[in-house]
Amino acid sequence: MVSTDERIAPKKKSSVFDLGTYLVQRKALVEEALDRSLSVVAPEKIYEAMRYSLLAGGKRLRPILCLATCELMGGTVDMAMPTACALEMIHTMSLIHDDLPAMDNDDYRRGKLTNHKVYGDDIAILAGDGLLAYAFEYTAVHTQNVPAQQVLQVIARLGHAVGAAGLVGGQVIDLESEGKSEISLETLHFIHTHKTGALLEACVASGAILAGADAVDLQRLSKYSKNIGLAFQIVDDILDITATQEELGKTAGKDLQAQKATFPSLLGLEQSRQEADRLIAEAIDALAPYGKQGETLRAIAQFITARKH
Repeated sequence: MVSTDERIAPKKKSSVFDLGTYLVQRKALVEEALDRSLSVVAPEKIYEAMRYSLLAGGKRLRPILCLATCELMGGTVDMAMPTACALEMIHTMSLIHDDLPAMDNDDYRRGKLTNHKVYGDDIAILAGDGLLAYAFEYTAVHTQNVPAQQVLQVIARLGHAVGAAGLVGGQVIDLESEGKSEISLETLHFIHTHKTGALLEACVASGAILAGADAVDLQRLSKYSKNIGLAFQIVDDILDITATQEELGKTAGKDLQAQKATFPSLLGLEQSRQEADRLIAEAIDALAPYGKQGETLRAIAQFITARKH
């Protein structure tokens, strides 16, 4: 059986790095792995609901970041793919729950009806719960050729990123801040770095840990990932105002309707763009010690501010 790493090896022969080709290739690998990761068994309805959202498309940026960082640190795609899939399961859970009427109450996600619109609120909640639990199981059971202690560290990172210290905590403050006339920039930073940034940081850190990265590398990569995480959400805030529903794959203008605190609402569009550019520049600076080997992560950082959807 040909391994994933053997299938993608030919790309390394080219001396010019093409991010577009890289993202297409890695996304295809991730889609195949996600499809294999979750079958429909009894009770069929819950597995169908889980697969509906997990396989609904998207950029797959989080698993790709995990794979790219693992490779940068000397690891392989095969050793990182189970964790990459788990990260997408966790991200999908957050989207399912975020779209619920009790949260952001959205009808579309990735250009399709949201999970609760197809399966109902009750099944959508359970589908998110099922994906979250399965993410940890999948990492633990399917990760191969990685020392158990490193797998344990990754599982701990994932739990921290998704819990009250990370994504859940950011969502709580986000909900509490809706409709308030004055939200400080400090509060907005907290929301974004926890609700969005924590999981992106876990993607980078997990890939590095799986490959056996040391504390110095983890510190550098942490700075990189924190910066791209905040920049990613700033760009999302901007696109909510400037992009169409077709470009977003979800309802446009939801932040404004919900009176959410966003960078554009506090700083304006132009200053928000400048802040995102500054964060990306600092993220790229953190990769300087890796030279040409860091070109993939550098290109992904630049892609974050250049994206239109």
